[in-house]
Amino acid sequence: MRDEADGDRLALPDLAAIRAAHARIAPHVHRTPVLSCHALDAEVGARLWFKCENFQKVGAFKARGATNAVFSLTNDEARRGVLTHSSGNHGAALAYAARQRGIAAWVVMPENSAQVKKENVRRLGATIRFCAPNVPAREALLKEVLGETGATVIHPFDDERVIAGQATAALELLDAHPDLDVVIAPIGGGGLVSGTAIAARSLKPSIRVYGAEPVNADDAARSLRTGSVEPVSPATTICDGLRTTLSPRTLAAIRAGVAAIGTASEEAIVRAMRMTWERMKIVIEPSSAVPLACLLERTLDVAGANVGVILSGGNVDLDRLPWQT
Repeated sequence: MRDEADGDRLALPDLAAIRAAHARIAPHVHRTPVLSCHALDAEVGARLWFKCENFQKVGAFKARGATNAVFSLTNDEARRGVLTHSSGNHGAALAYAARQRGIAAWVVMPENSAQVKKENVRRLGATIRFCAPNVPAREALLKEVLGETGATVIHPFDDERVIAGQATAALELLDAHPDLDVVIAPIGGGGLVSGTAIAARSLKPSIRVYGAEPVNADDAARSLRTGSVEPVSPATTICDGLRTTLSPRTLAAIRAGVAAIGTASEEAIVRAMRMTWERMKIVIEPSSAVPLACLLERTLDVAGANVGVILSGGNVDLDRLPWQT
């Protein structure tokens, strides 16, 4: 969390900032492929194009935002190292970006984070500090580590540099398929869908941008209805990357650019995840499966449309696959 003036609290990147981010991160991240699957098209009655961020560095789109933020730092900011809190993917992304710049990284993680995500963060050289799995515990430990290290905090989503980096996935998707009618992204804290909406609607004002989240973590859908940030439900979801509440910044972007938010049951998420593995022959994590799950349950209307779907990541604990429990 940077020190920001009140007037900057809701600041969001524009298309120029997103293009600058794309150039900045290009040497450090993959331009991921866009795949299609006729079998999935037939299931939902639309033509689907999947932006495969499961093939991204660290296995998730988070590499884009973290890398843009880290390489935007001044030398004075960078030499103190960087710090964040994360259930896994952003922590790994920040560790990766910090390693690329040659600086230290600290990550506060819930103690119940997926083992594969803990290992990713550790393997990439960050120092992990574990906390209880709740927001107050995360914030308290983050403050403690900040006091110990003086590191620069890079928030997982409430940062315009991070949002600009995440937006580059949509930039590439629309470059590959400018005829898209719809783009769908999963929603946790809202950084990905915020960047997606800004990039997509700047490039093509007629495009519809949809969000997707679990029924058991439907805070973004409720926030869009009420116009205020609503807390995430205490109910559990298999989508560990989406158990996060929006910020005022990401809610503002969603209200400005997201046409609707679909929700999906846990059963549909597992079905969509397995269907993607079986039919596309690629590994995705549960959070990535939520957009397809919404299409399978028809909570988003895309009939007959050309639809871009951002597959957000592929970090899965192979010893605990959801269809084996």
